[in-house]
Amino acid sequence: MHPIRTLATLGQSVWLDFLNRAMLRSGELERLIRDDAIAGMTSNPTIFEESIAKGTDYDDLIGGAGVEELDAMVLERIMVRDIRDACDAFRAAWEASGGRDGLVSVEVAPGLAYDTLGSIDAARRLWAEIARPNLMVKIPATREGLLAIERCLTDGININITLLFSLERYEQVAAAYVRALETRRCGGLPIDRLVSVASFFVSRVDTKIDPMLDQSKASYERGMAGIRNAQLAYESYRRLVESPRWRALEAEGARPQRLLWASTSTKNKAYSDLHYVDALVAPDTIDTVPKATLRALLDHGKPEVRIDRDIERARSLVADLAAAGVDYARVMQELENEGVRKFEKSYDEAITRIGDKRRQLEEQQPGIGGENPPKRTEFGDRESARAMTHRELKQIP
Repeated sequence: MHPIRTLATLGQSVWLDFLNRAMLRSGELERLIRDDAIAGMTSNPTIFEESIAKGTDYDDLIGGAGVEELDAMVLERIMVRDIRDACDAFRAAWEASGGRDGLVSVEVAPGLAYDTLGSIDAARRLWAEIARPNLMVKIPATREGLLAIERCLTDGININITLLFSLERYEQVAAAYVRALETRRCGGLPIDRLVSVASFFVSRVDTKIDPMLDQSKASYERGMAGIRNAQLAYESYRRLVESPRWRALEAEGARPQRLLWASTSTKNKAYSDLHYVDALVAPDTIDTVPKATLRALLDHGKPEVRIDRDIERARSLVADLAAAGVDYARVMQELENEGVRKFEKSYDEAITRIGDKRRQLEEQQPGIGGENPPKRTEFGDRESARAMTHRELKQIP
């Protein structure tokens, strides 16, 4: 049987962690939905930065931008158009699944990761601008992001919580979702339409911890900390959905906040290309995979539920790592900080590439705007790319 359809019978959805204009134009996305049962899609600043850098698919929006428009505004317009079109492509899947799948995620600018009010404003703007019921807005699970996540969920915005690493932070996210549902219920607002997923990152944990284990010459098995960590999160999820508090919400139509396994591509070539995908097959979960991992899954995936294998080893993860000289809490916080910085870097590079492309297109079309065309808005003397990002974001209406 088709591996992805088999996973669906086991309760796991497969979403694609990739989006660009070419796949929308060529019909590739429709084929993946129709033939390979891809059930949703995620995006992030890195994906958009790479797509802008590699071709001319976005030259129409970049070249057509008004002189008064900031490069960050152009980037947001690029994301909005692609995400809106992807939502339309998944609309039938969303309807057929009753809103469980067929969802597409767009991320707020990572420069807002530590800005609660800025994240709320950005999420509301993207939700209104894209205006599709199968949209999800991604907000990082920083301490400041937690408040924004709960506020946006209470507002009725579908939220994909990203950059989750620690079990403690995941449980805080799950609690925020429950509180948001209860607040909506108390206010007489519907709770049966709201959708949220908690994106728990996996392979990056081993990319961080494996070298630490090598340095200390610890005996803890390499390539397993990320999987064990995810197993603990899934145990926490099952406890939550079996609780009386959740059952009361479920009785009124509330949907569970499914765990989404993110960062499931294998970074270490010593491990199988399906190392994380195979280990984390579980009911009521989502696996979002990049294209290379999708190809591997379609080629030689043999799905079966494995989430409970060696569960006792998972339960001793924190103690085992401590014995190996690895401070679990510190490592998880570092991973969160590094994740924010990585997305900030990609976002800032995307803005830089847009600025470069605008100049190139202007040079190729001399005479636009007359002999003395107005100078377009830019920040040529920036303290840092991050500071520029914050200033530009503040000026987006």
